[in-house]
Amino acid sequence: YGPVFEEQPSHTLFPEGSAEEKVTLSCRARANPPATYRWKMNGTELKLEPDSRYRLVAGDLVISNPVKSKDSGSYQCMATNSRGTVVSREASLRFGFLQEFSAEERDPVKITEGWGVMFSCSPPPHYPGVSYRWLLNEFPNFIPADERRFISQTTGNLYIAKTEASDMGNYSCFATSHMDFITKSVFSKFSRLSLAAEDARQFPPSIKARFPADTYALAGQLVTLECFAFGNPVPRIKWRKLDGPQSSKWMGSEPLLQIQNAGFEDEGTYECEAENAKGRDTHQGRIIIHAQPEWLDVISDTEADIGSDLRWSCVASGKPRPAVRWLRDGQPLTSQNRIEVSGGELRFSKLVLEDSGMYQCVAENKHGTVYASAELTVQVLAPDFRLNPVKRLIPAARSGKVIIPCQPRAAPKATILWTKGTELLVNSNNLAKIILFFSTKGPSRPFPFPADATKITLAPSSADINVGENLTLQCHASHDPTMDLTFTWSLDDFPIDFDRSEGHYRRASAKEAIGDLSISNAQLRHSGRYTCTAQTVVDSASESATLTVRGPPGPPGGVVVRDIGDTSVQLSWSRGFDNHSPIARYLIEARTLLSSQWKQMRTNPINIEGNAETAQVVNLIPWMDYEFRVLASNILGIGEPSLPSSKIRTKEAAPTVAPSGLGGGGGAPNELIITWTPTLRDYQNGDGFGYIVSFRRKGSQDWLRARVPHAESLHFVYRNESIAPYTPFEVKIKAYNSKGEGPESLTAIVYSAEEEPKAAPYRVTAKSVLSSEMDVSWEPVEQGEVTGVLLGYEIRYWKDGDKEEAADRVRTAGLVTSAHVTGLNPNTDYHVSVRAYNRAGTGPPSPSTNVTTTRPPPKRPPGNISWTFSGSTVSIKWDPVVAKADESAVTGYKMLYRQDSHSAPTLYLASKSHIDIPIPEDFTHAFVQIRVTGPGGDGTPAEVHILRNSGTSMMVEDSGTRPAPHIVVMATNSLLMVALISSLEL
Repeated sequence: YGPVFEEQPSHTLFPEGSAEEKVTLSCRARANPPATYRWKMNGTELKLEPDSRYRLVAGDLVISNPVKSKDSGSYQCMATNSRGTVVSREASLRFGFLQEFSAEERDPVKITEGWGVMFSCSPPPHYPGVSYRWLLNEFPNFIPADERRFISQTTGNLYIAKTEASDMGNYSCFATSHMDFITKSVFSKFSRLSLAAEDARQFPPSIKARFPADTYALAGQLVTLECFAFGNPVPRIKWRKLDGPQSSKWMGSEPLLQIQNAGFEDEGTYECEAENAKGRDTHQGRIIIHAQPEWLDVISDTEADIGSDLRWSCVASGKPRPAVRWLRDGQPLTSQNRIEVSGGELRFSKLVLEDSGMYQCVAENKHGTVYASAELTVQVLAPDFRLNPVKRLIPAARSGKVIIPCQPRAAPKATILWTKGTELLVNSNNLAKIILFFSTKGPSRPFPFPADATKITLAPSSADINVGENLTLQCHASHDPTMDLTFTWSLDDFPIDFDRSEGHYRRASAKEAIGDLSISNAQLRHSGRYTCTAQTVVDSASESATLTVRGPPGPPGGVVVRDIGDTSVQLSWSRGFDNHSPIARYLIEARTLLSSQWKQMRTNPINIEGNAETAQVVNLIPWMDYEFRVLASNILGIGEPSLPSSKIRTKEAAPTVAPSGLGGGGGAPNELIITWTPTLRDYQNGDGFGYIVSFRRKGSQDWLRARVPHAESLHFVYRNESIAPYTPFEVKIKAYNSKGEGPESLTAIVYSAEEEPKAAPYRVTAKSVLSSEMDVSWEPVEQGEVTGVLLGYEIRYWKDGDKEEAADRVRTAGLVTSAHVTGLNPNTDYHVSVRAYNRAGTGPPSPSTNVTTTRPPPKRPPGNISWTFSGSTVSIKWDPVVAKADESAVTGYKMLYRQDSHSAPTLYLASKSHIDIPIPEDFTHAFVQIRVTGPGGDGTPAEVHILRNSGTSMMVEDSGTRPAPHIVVMATNSLLMVALISSLEL
């Protein structure tokens, strides 16, 4: 036989700079005689010379020290023996790499706080794709993705929908490539973001990260669409498919729409909508699904007689439609003489021996190629009985029948003739066997002889059982004791395969004359006529019995929907099989385009009797797409459901529920913003859906009305110069569609837009508490001076000599009248002012006050540390730290004492440069950290490792002192802590 591939080369990615020194492309074929191998690169056969970097190991191609410029390309293996040649699929060898980012400095970005911003990644050249993250200020401070920030994995760009003060800093793009066993990361130069301190107004969404107008994807792959918008407030992203229902395979967070295992049903137009209180923005694009070639029908090894005709066919699916071509012994095959090639069909007329060989059909489109192989053997054989000789002696039963096979091997097909002695019995070209009948008087010559006939002595009995029950069908027989007896069983004339019966069938007895059949956990498919056959080499006997398995009813058929109304339809169906137990009642289920789950529906009548074939389904949702199915039940359970009905849409009706979530507030001066929760599709009841908003100043009589079209709308803005700030309005809402208006909601109170606070806090005081911290307090503004709801206070502070516009800011929430500010520079003069703020913005500043932060603590740590053990205490001494002129005074010392690396430290305070510490009797060592403290904060610590005498020169005697203490540098992880001990003169 010719070569048959058992292993073929696969696409290979070799990372540049890898420590691996070779690439192996696999190829192995089963063949007799064994195959020899050759390789092609980019369609040209490789010359495998002794000193070449290419060498064969069995059939594998091994490339030593691969080089991108020489070895990148497409490779194909050819396997050959005396029967022919086959070629493998093509496999690419590519080289993965990730270069460094550009060394050029990145421009700083300065915008107004509250605006959106995009940082461009501009990744370096790479292959294959990379994943992106962004650093803020330093590694590994990665920016998390949230509703306000988004990192595109398509471009690497970072988007911030609405900037905040905490966003200021240095940004760097971090790209990572995963190439098999190598992972490499590079990051860009930093780009600094500065924010101008202005009161940012709200603005509508603007989509910045957009998916392409056309997205092509392969069936079975993960498809991802990206969509992200700038806006204040931060917009919400919603996705919808415009030309079909939402797939159950959708997944992911708001900026991403991901479809797992995409199929052709996912093709269509998709829309991303970004919306906030100020407006909406949309973007649309198509997903187009393609598919790699896949075989539907392929050729198989064929033996054909010389002179006969042959037709081979290969059929492949794929998108775009694959083209099919043919190969013979690895070479292209075209129409010629007796051979016709027409797409996926190959036809031979009057085969000749030279047509034998290895054939391949190849289906390919731009997404891939598949190969199918088969061997054609053209035969020419004179009639030959050596493989299937006629038996010289054939036993036969009295009054029975005997079959004498005649199966010579021949090509072309042989003519069969039968003789008895010298008498010609039959003259037929097609008869391959003859049946001879015998009387009871004795054998007919030349070779049959008589034996006792086989008889069934205990036949199986018909039975009636329920699904899941067990049963044994008996079958006993008598036979000629000189011969072996075997039993076989069939169901409706099909032999029972005990090995593939999934445990339902087994032979119940091992006795010679007993062939009982045991049936376990019977199912409906086990009903039928069982035939037991007892057989010897000369004859057989059979008996049959019928088994009835009762179970839940089968699926009803022909579900038809009629009389479609707005909340009801009439359903009819045809009875299915009752499976030998009368149908008691029917259930009706439905599902809508909003859910793939089937739900039981209310019907009229409530209980549908088993003899019914029609019912009314009630309590449906108007203007909704439905599918229905029917299930039958009997005393044994509920059966399989019918096939779904065709999809129908109920008629439209006016809305029956009012929109929920009525509220509002905020906005610009002279505005009233009314918001609500958009009504779900379930409750829209018809086309042309929208909202009617009614509102009036609280206490007035006349209502103003406004129509808001579109079911997705979630707010209405009323602008009028006469609207005073923070004026209460009564508002209510109802829905409408093309059939009319629905009920109104309850009345809610909504306030018009607030105004910035008119008054400033007073009596502002600021006090330095540490060299980098201060406490600020103030007297609050009166509630009457805030037109709206006071949200808190904003503390602004700036260095002496700077402008107030460059001030840093800290905001408090609620009615607190003090704040703790950190991150200040030591020994620096600051100006401080406080403002009240609400949703409309910040009010006027208080008069500024001045504060000077304290000088920093001394940098020098305590030195010359020594210790003395005395009974149950250890006395620790050190040289006092003297503050320099630009440092704050020393008021005392802090000491952290820790018995070992696992125990919690204990804090001790000392006003002088020594302290006595109690120790346990089993004390061996301790870690001590000593630092100065004062009005400027805590200074630099000194660390020592105190050791009790253990007999080594590095330890300290109980009664001794060591002016040059052992300073310990510790390295630790979850497994071990090690210490480097050295003597240090402080």
